Amino acid sequence: MSGLPRRAKQSTAVATQESSFLIVSDSEEESVEEDEWKPEVKAPKPKRLPKAKKEPVKRTTAKPKRATAPKPRKPAAGKVTDVSSITRRTPEHISGNAMIDKDVTGVQIKEERKSMIITNEISEERLEGQPIKQEIQTPKRAPPKKPRLPKPVQAQVKAEREESPSTSTVKMEVKVNDEEPPDDFTFGEPPLKKLKASADSLGKPVKRSATASFREGMDMNWNFVEVLSEKTNVDPWVCSNLIQLFQDENTIPFIARYRKELINNLDADALREVQQGLEELRSVAKKAHNLIEKLKKEGKLISSLQTAMLNSKTMDELEHVYAPFKTGSKGTKAQRARQLGLETAAKALIETPGQLNLYSYINNNVEGLSTLQDVETGVQHILADMIAKDKETLDHIRNLCKQNYVTIHSTLAKATGKEKDGHVKDVDKFHLYHDFTCNINRIQHHQILAINRGENLKILTVKVIIPDRVKDAFCRWCVNERWRPKQYARPELMKTLHNSVDDSYKRLIYPLLCREYRSKLTSDAEKESIMMFGRNLRQLLLATPVRGRTIMGVDPGYKHGCKLAVISPTSQILHTDVVYLHTGHAHGMHEAEKIKRLLLKYNCYTVAVGNGTACRETERYFADLIQRRFFAPLDVVYCITNEAGASIYSVSPEASKEMPDLDPNLRSAVSIARRVQDPLAELVKIEPKHIGVGMYQHDVSQVLLKATLDSVVEECVSFVGVDINICSETLLRHIAGLNSARAKNVIEWREKNGPFINREQLKSVKGLGPKSFQQCAGFIRINQEYIRGFCREAEGEASSSGGMGLPLAKVPNAKPNKKASKSAANNASKPNPLDQTCVHPESYGIAVRFLSLVGCNTNDIGTDRIQASVNRFMQQQGMEGVADQLKTTVQTLQLIIDGLSQSESFDIRTEFDKPDFKTNIVCLEDLNVGTVLTGKVENATLFGVFVDIGVGKAGLIPMRFITEAKLSKEKRRRSLGLGPGERVEVKVMSIDVRQARISLDLLRVL
Repeated sequence: MSGLPRRAKQSTAVATQESSFLIVSDSEEESVEEDEWKPEVKAPKPKRLPKAKKEPVKRTTAKPKRATAPKPRKPAAGKVTDVSSITRRTPEHISGNAMIDKDVTGVQIKEERKSMIITNEISEERLEGQPIKQEIQTPKRAPPKKPRLPKPVQAQVKAEREESPSTSTVKMEVKVNDEEPPDDFTFGEPPLKKLKASADSLGKPVKRSATASFREGMDMNWNFVEVLSEKTNVDPWVCSNLIQLFQDENTIPFIARYRKELINNLDADALREVQQGLEELRSVAKKAHNLIEKLKKEGKLISSLQTAMLNSKTMDELEHVYAPFKTGSKGTKAQRARQLGLETAAKALIETPGQLNLYSYINNNVEGLSTLQDVETGVQHILADMIAKDKETLDHIRNLCKQNYVTIHSTLAKATGKEKDGHVKDVDKFHLYHDFTCNINRIQHHQILAINRGENLKILTVKVIIPDRVKDAFCRWCVNERWRPKQYARPELMKTLHNSVDDSYKRLIYPLLCREYRSKLTSDAEKESIMMFGRNLRQLLLATPVRGRTIMGVDPGYKHGCKLAVISPTSQILHTDVVYLHTGHAHGMHEAEKIKRLLLKYNCYTVAVGNGTACRETERYFADLIQRRFFAPLDVVYCITNEAGASIYSVSPEASKEMPDLDPNLRSAVSIARRVQDPLAELVKIEPKHIGVGMYQHDVSQVLLKATLDSVVEECVSFVGVDINICSETLLRHIAGLNSARAKNVIEWREKNGPFINREQLKSVKGLGPKSFQQCAGFIRINQEYIRGFCREAEGEASSSGGMGLPLAKVPNAKPNKKASKSAANNASKPNPLDQTCVHPESYGIAVRFLSLVGCNTNDIGTDRIQASVNRFMQQQGMEGVADQLKTTVQTLQLIIDGLSQSESFDIRTEFDKPDFKTNIVCLEDLNVGTVLTGKVENATLFGVFVDIGVGKAGLIPMRFITEAKLSKEKRRRSLGLGPGERVEVKVMSIDVRQARISLDLLRVL
């Protein structure tokens, strides 16, 4: 409680729904509730104040032992009430620990009221919006007739007599909640339906009063849901649900899979976009209120300034409003004019120009007021500042710009020609942008990033060009409408007004518009670059694994040789070596014999070659040997693997821990081989930004890039699922709801207690609470075949040692007085076939009822029988009818059907790209017109896109072939351009072997 803001002597207000995400998390609230819980008592005690650090209250009775979990309530036991909100409209302030005895007399009531008045100030200071526990002794028999009591006391007596906690709202405005045990893992309803509601002054369910007061301090003059919906192009009701879901600490994989009905089936990328937009709005709101508080302390805050700050929706707007008031600034021209007392003259020019006499402001002894021109200039600066900060004026100029052709123009910087020869190469890289002009609505994201990089290197000069007709129309509108004097103004005053409008546009508004356009274009380009990096990373992580093969990994090289590593089908290192393939023909044939012996010894017929230095030469070497059937009787094939990040991983602490006795150069060959065998398990060991599948990754926000890529890794690992009994700690930490500490605790529990029998045992892992269990349970798999074998072995050991039955798995830290823990332990050793599916434990009950409807049981999961039964039953009843019958949603029912129908060996990665195994090298001469190939975008230009199709020379897709119909819906919504790193399917249109040119047609974006 000491860490929460003190809001003494303030009434609780109704918090607005749109800023509800700014409150503290539910998990924090639950922890506060558990800490404040007090055991039941059987006899009335003297009044006791809430525990505080500064003024501890001594108890008159002995301290009872603190219970770790609330016991089940009996009908005659006392009840614990949670006072969520207390208002000042009650006749008397109510003490938080008032005890009412069963024999209430008038004298006792008077004494009680008197004591409440005495302790009112103390209890008010202790409240701070936190729930206060009341201990009320329930009478064993009906009390005798009592005199009429005040309404607040009547409410307490009424609540005392009820058998169950009251949830009604009375005038006292007390809501009595039944506290849940901490071991209650119940996920029957979506988070939106499980709000801890209390009663406010209007009787509406709201959050706790402490968080409500915090939300009040973050209110803006715009609605968060509406602005977020407009910003992300997502329905408002979906945005509202997502705000609540993110506030409740739900992860993106969990929301995307198990809360589809609340998000209108959005995918993970769209959820990340909404989450990022929400964080930006929260940052704007937080900074706006921090600046308001700062200006208030400095005495600079005025109502118009506060309104302008609360109207700001972006950081740029906020910075524009706050810029004149920054600490240490000399002040703007308008501020200096106001200090000279010219603000009244500026306002009078608009309000009462007929009574304005500028000569009266002349003062020869004051600099800035010595002449009439100085006075006019000061008035002009104040009016220009007022115009530039007026919301209606800024909205009008922005609308004018939308209706006209605003362009961005880049030219070669003048200072570049004077640089040394070392910069000539960099200048040539930007030759496309030496004289480049494009409409801001049509410019591509990679072009913006290229222009920004050239500007940062001082090679390019960039300007935003707004047509002069926009300025002319704006000035006419200001003088004739928005800032038109309300009375007749003399010509000299009208001239001052005209000059003020011109000055405001040139000096303040135009630079603001340029900053806004550049900032928005850069922000959108960075987001698109990061999202593209995420899409490419997902495509790489979800590549189909090559299981059941022994693989030889080759890290190519010239002088230092090619590093070899042979790994088993279970990723164990069988052999490592170094061969020198490119030091002469004779030596190369000697090394070929060594490679052949290794392949025959380990029955290895798959070679993975890294795509780094000497890749093409090494590929040609293996292709030549394969064509000559040098490795017979083995039918050897090879593939080219992306080795980005392998060198960094080979010297990382993770690699040193995993392969301590292996040379770092050989570790990279092991990594290359494992990337083919199981790409996901190997690539999660490498920091995502080192994999190198993005564009301009060093020019974008590194914080946003890391957050997005980590989220993509979490999404991929979670959607694929992990077998908790065999997976590594590195893989486990990327599951939704887990982190490094929790993953380590899971591994320690597994090593200490043996394999997990079912998902319920996760609850006994240290640090894995209800929220973490909810988030991770659906993504964790337990192989039933392995568990059945383990159970048979355990039964055999138990019977041979004279024991009976399967020994229960240990539940660490289970205290005897915890009945919930006992029940969990009793069920700990029972396998559940649903644990091998993607069905979440919160839906197990629905899944079992569905199985009974279709005439199957849990032993039929993943078999052809259940698939036939489900198909037949759903054709008869219909999806919506069955969902209504089971009292669930269509999305949840579909997920249950998919989970029950999928075989135990199902892997979503089989739907993605497979490695391209080859027996001979593909060169330019092997291509034919009409051949369909897949490739990766290397570079994008104004005239087309270059694609690497694996023949050593990139092909060109002319811009006329890149149409909207060929792009995905997601890409269509963002832009019509293709950026580096994107995978595409193309068709060969023409081949020019002499000039080594390949013309391609875009078929689709992968």
